[in-house]
Amino acid sequence: MKKEISFKVAIIPVLVTIVVMAITIVVLEKSPHIPLIVGTTVAALIAWRSGYKWREIEEAMYNGIRLALSAIVIIMLVGLTIGAWIGGGIVATMIYYGLKLLTPSLFLVSITIICVVVSLAIGSSWSTMGTIGVAGMGIGLSMGIPAPMVAGAIISGAYFGDKMSPLSDTTNLASGLTNTDLFVHIRHMLYTTIPGLLITLGVYAFLGRNFGKGSAETADIQQTLEVLQDHFLISPFLLLIPLLVIVLVAKKVPAIPALIVGIILGFLSQVFVQGDSVSDAVGALQSGFVIDTGNKMVDDLFNRGGLESMMYTVSMTIVAMTFGGVLEHTGMLQAIVNQILKLAKTAKGLVASTIFSCVATNATCSEQYISIVIPSRMYASAYMEKGLHSKNLSRALEDGGTLTSVFFPWNTCGVFILGTLGVHAFDYAPYAVLNFIVPIISILYALTGFTIEKLPESEMLAQTKEQEASLNA
Repeated sequence: MKKEISFKVAIIPVLVTIVVMAITIVVLEKSPHIPLIVGTTVAALIAWRSGYKWREIEEAMYNGIRLALSAIVIIMLVGLTIGAWIGGGIVATMIYYGLKLLTPSLFLVSITIICVVVSLAIGSSWSTMGTIGVAGMGIGLSMGIPAPMVAGAIISGAYFGDKMSPLSDTTNLASGLTNTDLFVHIRHMLYTTIPGLLITLGVYAFLGRNFGKGSAETADIQQTLEVLQDHFLISPFLLLIPLLVIVLVAKKVPAIPALIVGIILGFLSQVFVQGDSVSDAVGALQSGFVIDTGNKMVDDLFNRGGLESMMYTVSMTIVAMTFGGVLEHTGMLQAIVNQILKLAKTAKGLVASTIFSCVATNATCSEQYISIVIPSRMYASAYMEKGLHSKNLSRALEDGGTLTSVFFPWNTCGVFILGTLGVHAFDYAPYAVLNFIVPIISILYALTGFTIEKLPESEMLAQTKEQEASLNA
């Protein structure tokens, strides 16, 4: 017979994972895979001791993995895209014109704004990072800007649109789960996200003030331009390929077919524009593009991509979602969130608790969507009981869930960024300013009551009746 798992027991696998993770990453300097497997094993043993049959525990693991299957497919396609676009000269062309047009001192601000515009148009942080982000890394590194700074700026811009675009899946998920009108939800998020963006741009302007002042940096940029011209056919017409992919996604073509179009066009560009053999183009898709220019920075930047480069990311996603699946489907995560909910005595505490719960879910379940889904289930009735409008909950879910997923190297977002931009979460974390400043602003608003809106009594009665009707149905 199954026993309800208490908070004290449910927290054990989480604590074990944190301790083993700290030792493995900080002391041994290894990847998070093994700590997550250890945490999954501890969680499975606890579930088994609590009366769950092994078949049920196994199914919980599979359920966790199923949630990430679409993400895994996109991760693999992004690997193919990077290989095809580097081989096809598309990335080289984007970097070439970027170096021509962008000023080093304003690069961090510029790339953030570009990613904001693109992500708002297409509603996807991953697609933005997998296209504009890859080129942005090349431009920034060519200008002598540290990779973590460049990655942080790209992530901040990409996640602005992921949070604010009406085309974004997380935006629609948060509004839908809380029964909040989509545009009411977006307008309410402006109060936290716009100040966050302004602060972010101010920080990047400050950080970038010293870049590009030296003649050595200018000479490095000129050398990079010459190397690109020597080894690739640079043409503005190649820019039509990423533009087409962005337009397709903006037109609500699903991400997978849109990326496939980009891969095919990149492959054809490598063969017919760059003049490489079909064998070389297939090799770029499978194991990544290979080049030897004699320029270490250019070689490091362009020797990458391909399906095989994403296998670390895919394996991390599977392991992380196995751990999250056991925690969720055996009730352990619910026990942890219930304990947090007990601490939220006031409306102010409720919003702050929601944000912390989203962050904790991102850390334990390793999936951005789960960090929105589970807290939305757990807190919906509590917001109604305290007379708070549902848009307070939907905003808290995005402030705490959507944005903080990037800070955990075992979260699907963290592993995707590592595979795509090549920078570890712990390295770019201090520079992903938007992603940590918005949750802070949101918590400050909650503690002061600013923009925390009460539900009109008429709407409260209507929602209560609607909830009762759904329960009786």
